[in-house]
Amino acid sequence: MKTRRLILKLIAAMALAVLPVLPAQGLAAEKITVFAAASMRTALDAANAVYAKKSGHEVTVSYAASSALAKQIEAGAPADVFISADLDWMDYLAKKNLIKPDSRKNLLGNRIVLVAPKDKAKPVNIKAGFDLSALVGDGKLAMGAVNSVPAGKYGKAALEKLGAWTAVAPKVAGAENVRAALLLVSRGEAPYGIVYQTDAAADPGVSVVGTFPPDSHPAIIYPVAQVAGAKSTAASDYLKFLSSDEASGFFTAQGFTILK
Repeated sequence: MKTRRLILKLIAAMALAVLPVLPAQGLAAEKITVFAAASMRTALDAANAVYAKKSGHEVTVSYAASSALAKQIEAGAPADVFISADLDWMDYLAKKNLIKPDSRKNLLGNRIVLVAPKDKAKPVNIKAGFDLSALVGDGKLAMGAVNSVPAGKYGKAALEKLGAWTAVAPKVAGAENVRAALLLVSRGEAPYGIVYQTDAAADPGVSVVGTFPPDSHPAIIYPVAQVAGAKSTAASDYLKFLSSDEASGFFTAQGFTILK
């Protein structure tokens, strides 16, 4: 986990050292406002630092649950780019004509894992019939809110498929986003949590004790698109950067998979 964070910092430092500050495609420097899933924070912050240095454009990011961000965009929040942690919330905005359809792309993939506080971590064999409720005991299972937060939705789907949901559901502590769920485990307030593998890599206070089988839940896909009401003329250039090999290095270092 520390190694991944160090890799991200080294990549960013080396890239920043050699990049000139030039407005992309001859555009005047301007501000790009990005609404992004909370699970992207570590990798996206590192990538954005390089993009800002290279392009001369300022990138401001609002991180939260994809559900909350989509609702804010629907309410008229001034965003230029939206990156969701699932297809559902991007589809939600698409149906309301709030994104530019030709700018939409599936950017990244991820995995969900079971984490525990680092000093109490023991391997868990995640398979059909495993008794997560017994593992949690009198404690809580930290997850993103299962009816809205993508990580929570994926987690619930996996637990239902594996036959563990009914018993553990009363013990779920639903958090406002996946990083909030991660923090509950890192602080020792919950003995277990379900988060993305990329989040686990970002917090030295937790350890991955098991990985959910990919076929136990819908594929985890992060789509990106320009918001229909985008004000920044540099938004399209920023989208190209996110799909570049340069940006991909930051995402893969954190544990994301690149979708082409």
